[in-house]
Amino acid sequence: MAEWNAFYHNEDEDEEQEEGEQTSGDYKVTGRDSLVFLVDASKEMFIKGEDGELSNFDMTMQVVRSVYTTKIISSYRDLIALVFYGTEQSKNPRNSFKHVYVYHDLDEPGATRVRDLDALLGDKGEKLAAETMGSGETSLGDALWCCANLYSDIKYRLSHKRLMIFTCRDDPHGGNSTKDRQAHTKARDLKETGVMIDLMHLMKPGGFDVSLYFRDIVSPAEDESELGLQLKPCDKLDDLRKRVLAKEQKKRSLARIKLILDEGINMAVGLYATAVTARKPGAVKLYRETNEQVRSKTRTFQTQTGSLLLPSEIKKAQVYGKKKIVMERDEVDAIKKFDDPGLYLIGFKPMEKLKLHHHIRPAIFLYPEDDQVKGSACLFSALLKKCSEKNVFAVCRCTPRRNIPPRFVALVPQKEEVDDGKVQTKPPGFNVIFLPYADDIRNLDIPHCPIASPIQVNKMKEIVSKLRFKYRSDAFENPVIQQHYRNLEALALDMVAPEETDDLIMPKVEQMDIRLGPLIDEFKNMVYPFNYNPDVKPAAKRKTADDGGGSEKKPKVEVSEEELKNHMKNGTIGKLTVPLLKDACKQFGIRVAGSKKQELIDALVAHLGS
Repeated sequence: MAEWNAFYHNEDEDEEQEEGEQTSGDYKVTGRDSLVFLVDASKEMFIKGEDGELSNFDMTMQVVRSVYTTKIISSYRDLIALVFYGTEQSKNPRNSFKHVYVYHDLDEPGATRVRDLDALLGDKGEKLAAETMGSGETSLGDALWCCANLYSDIKYRLSHKRLMIFTCRDDPHGGNSTKDRQAHTKARDLKETGVMIDLMHLMKPGGFDVSLYFRDIVSPAEDESELGLQLKPCDKLDDLRKRVLAKEQKKRSLARIKLILDEGINMAVGLYATAVTARKPGAVKLYRETNEQVRSKTRTFQTQTGSLLLPSEIKKAQVYGKKKIVMERDEVDAIKKFDDPGLYLIGFKPMEKLKLHHHIRPAIFLYPEDDQVKGSACLFSALLKKCSEKNVFAVCRCTPRRNIPPRFVALVPQKEEVDDGKVQTKPPGFNVIFLPYADDIRNLDIPHCPIASPIQVNKMKEIVSKLRFKYRSDAFENPVIQQHYRNLEALALDMVAPEETDDLIMPKVEQMDIRLGPLIDEFKNMVYPFNYNPDVKPAAKRKTADDGGGSEKKPKVEVSEEELKNHMKNGTIGKLTVPLLKDACKQFGIRVAGSKKQELIDALVAHLGS
């Protein structure tokens, strides 16, 4: 029975495992992510900017709401809390701390919480916050102590704990050394328990001096990929949202393996997926009487006797040459295993040797894991620097996990890039490009098409130059997924109608026509026949009554030598029909071996051009 229970498990058990559970070789991450927003509720946070700009409090609430809705879509099992400090009213577990208001304790985000945040937005929200919480004395140490209690009350296993402080005051205690010392002590205690503390400081008159107080409160950067503490405060909503998302975004590796340069020279690296196809979540089956989720179980039975089969009684087979090759489970596992997980360096190649058609699947990102093997970051940085200087890529044999066939990969170096707000847009590391095997390459018979004339090519170049624009993949959202979640959000939040979704991938025809002007018509006249319309199907040939169904003959049309030369000069000789070209060849006594249109055109060009 123990063997049965181990094999015939519930299929839903895999889905019920904690969000983020990933296995890669011997490395495993389990648990949920947690995030606590610690927001300053002092009077300074409610001061509006010049020209009616958003107050720091309103800007913070909009960003917090954005994270809530994003978590509901991407990681609904993660835990989020919202805590205000510097309030007049107090609300926290056991009311142990004054001037600390726990608006949301650590729990999964939901529609009710989003509605609570909507009530805090805008002028009405600021008024509600003033009535509900008010502004009073500040004790950041008590606020951090309260957040520590929120974490200690959680019974779930937490894989990542982060706390974000939103404030526009660089000296919250006004020089009170006792409160400063208490806050530093509590921050140190939180960091020792694995909580990452980040500062999202906001603009205030006279500037925000981080070194005055908060430099020792926040946590250092987890690794070189993080920018750590930002010295410039946020004064715009987009800047604040970018910083929060950059810190909040998960950075879990698909696998942690060794990059082996030579015998005895290796480093630990992590593989990260930078782009994953977004899909709508699958439907959940419910029992219609109680709306409880239905669990499914799988059993394997013998077809003739109907008896339940044990795992040891099941074998696998594959047909080869009309013969069924039967294998045991251990034999199948042995066949699948080629090598231990790892990256084995083979050599280096110039960047021009890497072609676009070599990318047979989405690339992944390679970054050092110094906590696994000390010195990995230093060796990795040296390799990255030299590959960038010499403009080469490394060719490796890659086995990301056990029982996965090895692949040839190209490690393409990538330098670090930051935007104007000092937020990292590209981390330093290697892009892992999966290269094709000889079996993956197809030899295609490319059809021979008419070659465009230089005049046609130049005209198309003008069209292309007019339609150029700066493309950023993060500027285009999937309209199907966005509409799906807008509808769900409207149902969950009891909205009258869902928000309209802009389909950003639809071409802007009117703007394109304004940019191109007459270029399109000029190109059509060069390439297509007269009065060509791609939307109109060619009319069927009609039978005449006079000749009993025979088609009526059209009068013969001749083309003069001068007209042919003009067509050659304008690049429109291809618009002439094959019968006209044949008659022209007969007219000038040109013998053509074949009867294809391009052969006739080449013969006329050779004759009239000489």
